[in-house]
Amino acid sequence: VQLQASGGGLVQAGGSLRLSCAFSGRPFSNYAMGWFRQAPGKEREFVAAISRSGGSTYYADSDSVKGRFTISRDNAKNTVYLQMNILRPEDTAVYYCAAGKYYTGGSHPDHYDYWGQGTLVTVSS
Repeated sequence: VQLQASGGGLVQAGGSLRLSCAFSGRPFSNYAMGWFRQAPGKEREFVAAISRSGGSTYYADSDSVKGRFTISRDNAKNTVYLQMNILRPEDTAVYYCAAGKYYTGGSHPDHYDYWGQGTLVTVSS
């Protein structure tokens, strides 16, 4: 399995970005997908997850992303997305996509089997 994340960049506070993660190597619909992020000097944290069909979505419990970020997937395109709106400087991090075969909605890195290389999001104030 290979995961290729893209879509990061520099954006001003209040702006939007859409991250994409292209999946290859296995049937995409067999895998639940997740997004994590890691800010400098901090641990990797869960952002959002989506079930194999896309019918269920999960977000970090804190108010940090709820209402601003939306995870989705297109199984025909083997791609998962993270739409990020009203970005804040504290959203600055490397964002990683991950694929897991056995868990749905997993919020811990151990719930995922494969990881992308990460894409950097920088939000300026």
